[in-house]
Amino acid sequence: MPIATHVVEHVAIEHGVCIRPVPLRRIDPDTGASLIIDVDCGATTDDKCPPCAARRRRQRMAQCKEGWHAETEPVVETDTPTGEQQQLALARAELEKARSNALANGEDTAAIESAISQVEAKLADSGVRGSLTRKKPTKVRSTKRRQDVPDLPATKVTPVTIGRTYSGNNGSTYRPSVILTLTLGSYGPVDAEGVPRNMDTYDYKSQARDSVHFAKQVDRAIQNLRRVAGFDVQYFAAVEPQRRLAPHLHMAIRGTISRADIRATAAATYHQVWWPQTDTVVYPHDRLPVWDEQAEQYVDPDTAQALPTFDQAGADLTQPMHVVRFGTQVHVAGVLADSPQSEKWLKYLVKYLHKSISDCHQADSDRQKEHLHRLWQALRFEPCSPTCANWLRYGVQPRHTREGQQPGYCRGKVHRKETLGFGGRRVLVSRKWSNKTLAEHRRDQRTWVRDLLALDDDPDHARYLWIPAKATDPDVQPREKRLLLAIAERSRWRDQIQQAQQQAADVSATTPAA
Repeated sequence: MPIATHVVEHVAIEHGVCIRPVPLRRIDPDTGASLIIDVDCGATTDDKCPPCAARRRRQRMAQCKEGWHAETEPVVETDTPTGEQQQLALARAELEKARSNALANGEDTAAIESAISQVEAKLADSGVRGSLTRKKPTKVRSTKRRQDVPDLPATKVTPVTIGRTYSGNNGSTYRPSVILTLTLGSYGPVDAEGVPRNMDTYDYKSQARDSVHFAKQVDRAIQNLRRVAGFDVQYFAAVEPQRRLAPHLHMAIRGTISRADIRATAAATYHQVWWPQTDTVVYPHDRLPVWDEQAEQYVDPDTAQALPTFDQAGADLTQPMHVVRFGTQVHVAGVLADSPQSEKWLKYLVKYLHKSISDCHQADSDRQKEHLHRLWQALRFEPCSPTCANWLRYGVQPRHTREGQQPGYCRGKVHRKETLGFGGRRVLVSRKWSNKTLAEHRRDQRTWVRDLLALDDDPDHARYLWIPAKATDPDVQPREKRLLLAIAERSRWRDQIQQAQQQAADVSATTPAA
């Protein structure tokens, strides 16, 4: 017999109701009256909340559709610094001059540093992004391109985001766009299920490293595309795994770029990882470095010698630890607005966004499960950042080291089995794509519903105070009861929307054409 809670959750999912609602307390500051209101959890994957994940997927699809075939340049409003921000910047300049003079005279700068921190904190509170105290890199790497990759043509980038128009034989004009797929290289032969034919010779280490640094490679590709195309390329991209569990990228690009230029860009794009080498295991799991409490660092368990720091181990590198490159498989296709191909590609771009990366392709057979396990083991001990605890396995002390670090137990996102090494964002959207944020697209949907039902926004809505409510509060009902109330409310909303749509259709049908 089914459990009652599971039945309620199943009905909630069928009606699009969040199954993990977050109770918030809305307080009226004038009267002091409070009301418990549930808000959606906002999950993006089915394993947490299917209705919220499906809702977010639809929002991403609307965002992609609105910006893909735009015919006008987006209007970007640049915020002008306020008077307060300008005064703070002037005070920061005076403090920088005072610090420079104090350092030149050999004086103590502790008081000046404290004042600088306070001024920058006030700048951040006033809405200024970024920091003015970025440290100069200890070692500057050469920007000279590698000799084993082709050069990219140097083209001046014009501030244009929409594609050019073309004329058809019948006198019509159209403005096509592009769908692009970029894939990583081969790590060994695989079968139709994406499983290596020989797991012992399959290059799991390279696949793990490519997955960890795939986001950086994508950033390089976008930079190079803009340089080659000669305009400010706008994109909507989604990252998903192939059957072999390596990440690849689907990218909707506004405007057209020739196939030859795109393939040349993919072949010439690479990302070098200038980290200490990790090919040799110096300290296996049964002989790990020990923590020296007095020196606050890790030392060799036999000689008590301090391990080299991350910066010391990477100071004299002549070759990068790893180089990420795209494979030879590059798919490029032109897409027209409001065409069947456009709708098909829209669904294809977001088809896996409601799933975790490891759930996109189910591991059913024993060989698929073994392949997944081996890749996860390679990712488990692959360093994800300069602060990763896995550096201890290779005889390097990570940055910001602390007691209790142990290789194989880093909490970084790339080491999780559900991410398969990809720690970046699943959806990449350029700033001028639809000229809206995802929150603004959500507001558009709410506005459409309210306009359809002829509902007015509460003019005093902003005056309420919102604070989290605890499940143990006496006025917070059990989750199951809140779900039942939400299901009934959602069913009533659906009926009202259907009636409003039918009335609008009837009025449109009876209204004579102008």
